[in-house]
Amino acid sequence: MTIDPEDLRTAEKRLEQLHQKLGGIAYGGDYNPEQWPREVWLEDAKLMQQAGVNLVTLAVFSWSRLETSDGVFDFEWLDEVMDLMHAHGIGVDLATPDAVPPAWLVEQHPDIMPERADGSIFGFGSRQHFDVSHPVYRAKSLALAEKMGERYAKHPALRMWHVGNEYGPTSYGPWAEKAFREWLQRKYSSLDELNEAWSTTVWGQIYTDWNQVRVPAQPRTWSNPSRRLDFHRFTSDSMLEHFKAERDILRRHTPDLPIVTNFMRFYKTNDYWAWAAQEDAAALDIYPDPREDDAHIAAALNFDLMRSLRHGQPWMVMEQATGAVSQWSVNVSKLPGKMRLGSYQAIAQGADSILFFQWRQAKGGTERYHSAMVNHAGPNTRIFREVCELGQELKSLGGLTGTRSTAKVAIVFDWDCWWALELGNSPRSDLNYTQEVLRFYRPLFDANVTVDFVNANSDLSTYSLVIMPASYLLTDAAAAKFENYVSDGGRLVVSYLSGIVDQDNTIRLGGYPGALRNVLGAWSEEMHPLAGDGEQVKLSTFDGGTSSASYWTEHLHAGTADVLASYSSGRLAGAPAITRNSFGQGTAVYLSARIEEGLLKQLLDDELQSAGVEPELKAPTGVQVRRRAGFRSAGLGPDAGGSNDTAKSFLLVLNHNDAPSRVNVLDGGTDRISGQPIHGEVELPANGVLVIEEVVVLEEVLVREESAAKAGTPWH
Repeated sequence: MTIDPEDLRTAEKRLEQLHQKLGGIAYGGDYNPEQWPREVWLEDAKLMQQAGVNLVTLAVFSWSRLETSDGVFDFEWLDEVMDLMHAHGIGVDLATPDAVPPAWLVEQHPDIMPERADGSIFGFGSRQHFDVSHPVYRAKSLALAEKMGERYAKHPALRMWHVGNEYGPTSYGPWAEKAFREWLQRKYSSLDELNEAWSTTVWGQIYTDWNQVRVPAQPRTWSNPSRRLDFHRFTSDSMLEHFKAERDILRRHTPDLPIVTNFMRFYKTNDYWAWAAQEDAAALDIYPDPREDDAHIAAALNFDLMRSLRHGQPWMVMEQATGAVSQWSVNVSKLPGKMRLGSYQAIAQGADSILFFQWRQAKGGTERYHSAMVNHAGPNTRIFREVCELGQELKSLGGLTGTRSTAKVAIVFDWDCWWALELGNSPRSDLNYTQEVLRFYRPLFDANVTVDFVNANSDLSTYSLVIMPASYLLTDAAAAKFENYVSDGGRLVVSYLSGIVDQDNTIRLGGYPGALRNVLGAWSEEMHPLAGDGEQVKLSTFDGGTSSASYWTEHLHAGTADVLASYSSGRLAGAPAITRNSFGQGTAVYLSARIEEGLLKQLLDDELQSAGVEPELKAPTGVQVRRRAGFRSAGLGPDAGGSNDTAKSFLLVLNHNDAPSRVNVLDGGTDRISGQPIHGEVELPANGVLVIEEVVVLEEVLVREESAAKAGTPWH
């Protein structure tokens, strides 16, 4: 879904006002005072001041405390907390608590509870226990949002709204089924059109009455893949409609305040492209596993996705952990310095808000072992000292808010592709879309090349290189867009399992990858997945080198394309494996196999060089470099005039290694954290961070702004 440029500008004004009121980067986290006696509240407010907190999220899970029984409301305790926050100079991100329908509501309407695909009903005692299509749930949650909007619209502590929490319960119950049927009737003009789209002649599934259409609950064997794809779309749309209904209520009361909800990393249920278009900012809950050596790379992918969802607009870390979480089998705490490093990584990749779950660690309930800014041991701890140190450092970075990154490389990431690819009943049912995307993202991250994510609706004209990992589902319009991009001089890299099906999840005939055959100049007649026990085939490259592939191969015909690598062993020996086709003014590369990482890196390096894409800074492995630039934080703009005008540009350098690394910062500047000048070769300690404010002339940033404007988002 595209975002109207005027909507983007309006949202940016709301965010600019937010950060002006906060004095810079938002810093804080979820605060649940209802879990604590009143005498703790004042202590918390004072500790928040000590830590540099300027924003807390309130009432996320407070429905049962705000509406104690049907139609009986108690806002006095929340009034008191809001007043306390304001008295201590702390802003409030006020949440509508629709994620936790109270026990009295479930008792009155037990069919609010969502139903699983096997017909079993979720039990009370957790969260997100609702069918979003249930009319009573919708009415009651909207009524509470109305009450909160009326009561707190003019409160001086209110800075923004947080609708719900981690939307996601999928229900297969009767209310969802009714809503699904209505959604289908809006999408398809007739049952004949639905039958055609779903290929219901297969297995004799033809529908003759709308009441025959059911949700794809657990069948005897396998369910129709087109129906399941539409149910994915419906589920995301139905939850988004509820978000929009609450948003519109709050917008009516507070037209100038940002309104968001919190996304989750790699979350399959909701199409975040569609969701982000309806919010003022993308906001992410991110919990990398400290046990994983490359957790920061998966986090980076999520961060770049969040930055991309609203065309480069700064985004928010809504939740992260200071130490350990509680949801895994083994919950390892972050090592000293890692919380700070992860926070700066988010900032380097476009975040203007660093928030945690939660302020004070709960002593009971499910998340009692989830770390917090103030842990069970109290403030005299390593974690709280790190929290305070980070809070003080962020105060010096106010000028960074509103600045942006510019990318010349884009990776296609699309929820329709994700849903369709992983439905099963395919040559490989263990396909993992996000892992396919990560395979292409990793070498770009290692090379310090800034990456945008795009979908089929995005403007591609500003990119020198576009990569399509497993872009399984493509509409005719999307295929034409990528073809035109190459024809106009772009460079395209396409992996196996791209362009296979259309919008109805129907396979395109004439050879794979059907939608992209023309631009690729090559086609496959048969898919040959390899055994999952590590089976490999050998490859011979055009320069006489050797390599290998695993997991996936195809019987590829080169057509008009040049062959870059061929299979040299196995049943496909002698057949092309990788091709490059000249098309119009551009080129398109096709990978018919999952090639080993070294060859993939070499191929992408060649494409980057040919496209003229340079890293932000050449740095050792494990050192990440990103640049953010713009006018707004400096109070400058294109009307400032004068050839000597300057603009803000920040080079952020992060050492993810557990040992010091040396980096050559050629142009240099001033490190905003330490206040020291930086130039030439510097040694960055383990987990070390530099935020270098560079001096640039206005014209240099105007070039970046022009690039952003073409993508639909000016910086001011």
